Amino acid sequence: MNHLTVGQRAPLNNLAIDDTAPITLKFTRQSPIEMDISCFALDAAGKLINDDYMVFYNQPTSPCGQIKLTHCESKPTANKGIQAEFEVNLSKLAANIDSLFFVLSADTPLNQIQSLEIGIWQQSQKAQAEYQAADFAQQQASMLMQLYRKSGVWRVSNVAQGFNGGLAAIVQHFGGDVEEGNSTAAEATVTPVQTKLSLEKVMLDKAPKLVNLAKKATISLEKRQLQQLTAKVALVLDASGSMNRQYKKGRVQEVVNRILPLAVSFDDDQALDCWAFARDPQYLGEIGLSNYDGFIDNAHGGWRKWALGPRINNEAEVMKAVTEFYQKDGLDVPIYVLFISDGGVNDNRGITRVMTEAAKLPIFWQFVGLGGRGYGILKKLDDMAGRVIDNCDFFELDDLDDISEEALYENMLEEFPMWLKEAKQLGIVTGGN
Repeated sequence: MNHLTVGQRAPLNNLAIDDTAPITLKFTRQSPIEMDISCFALDAAGKLINDDYMVFYNQPTSPCGQIKLTHCESKPTANKGIQAEFEVNLSKLAANIDSLFFVLSADTPLNQIQSLEIGIWQQSQKAQAEYQAADFAQQQASMLMQLYRKSGVWRVSNVAQGFNGGLAAIVQHFGGDVEEGNSTAAEATVTPVQTKLSLEKVMLDKAPKLVNLAKKATISLEKRQLQQLTAKVALVLDASGSMNRQYKKGRVQEVVNRILPLAVSFDDDQALDCWAFARDPQYLGEIGLSNYDGFIDNAHGGWRKWALGPRINNEAEVMKAVTEFYQKDGLDVPIYVLFISDGGVNDNRGITRVMTEAAKLPIFWQFVGLGGRGYGILKKLDDMAGRVIDNCDFFELDDLDDISEEALYENMLEEFPMWLKEAKQLGIVTGGN
């Protein structure tokens, strides 16, 4: 049986769970207080499909019949007992259901709970997560566990994050309706933010060549409610010898063009920081609307003249350089790093060490494999244990022409919003709105 630590994520098939067959989740607790477990079916934007897709004691079956609360016991108990039991059939859920979130709630602080266990069963028990009183703070709700799709594969995340405002605030957070007069809901307040200029308008004024990219980026940003986010953006470019073809064909310049709309949207300076690396890293400076065009061929004499030492891979060294750069800069807002590599990764231990330490910082790493192979640890970082939070994601492309710009932005932003929420709840991110 697999033990899921807090923050751990894994594909269900890695846990010997067949996502085409029904799954049972059993919540066992020992508690002197009344408590409830609810399941929220969410879309790709993290919003409740509709109010009928909140499955709880008063609404035990989803409209589709594929999410069922088959047992519920909210009363206190002096001994361990089954609190709730859900049966889900992931393969029969509608395509617009992107994830299931299982939430714990009570009318009093959750740190009074003595113990809680979640077991995932399929004929036999396949996985278990365990929590003690010390794992719960003064909040009256906690987002415990998530089943979610990624690249067509169902995965599990042991989130275990407290939520201020109780169950009503979580309902509102997921876009559900709460009855007026509910005092708990009244505690959940939203701080208004100053509306930014339209990304499309900024590009039309300053970089008309990128207007179409801006339109497509805006769709993904709005879908994930990131259009008002303040963050910094970094680009890290593999410049080892095997990447020469990508530079000559203009693919790397195209990467610059495609990420710039995100930087313009997120960053007050409307620019991104750029590094290149081979054996040695080199900071290439900022890329903005005034210098993005031809940046790869012009910056520091052009890509062939960058001071990178022998053109061999050394990912760990540039990761350290990026981390130290932002530590000196103050870490006052979240940072999104797009890291391009064509593979040949060999320092798995060094990369693991850097990424484990970097998980404590407000930095999210989006790795993209471009036209290569041998990505090593980069493909496995998403499921790497030992970090306070999952701080990275990976996808690969044979060629930029193989994917539409819309799909590229969807991939680039797939896990960033989830990390952002969890990092805020852990206090790793304190700025950025």
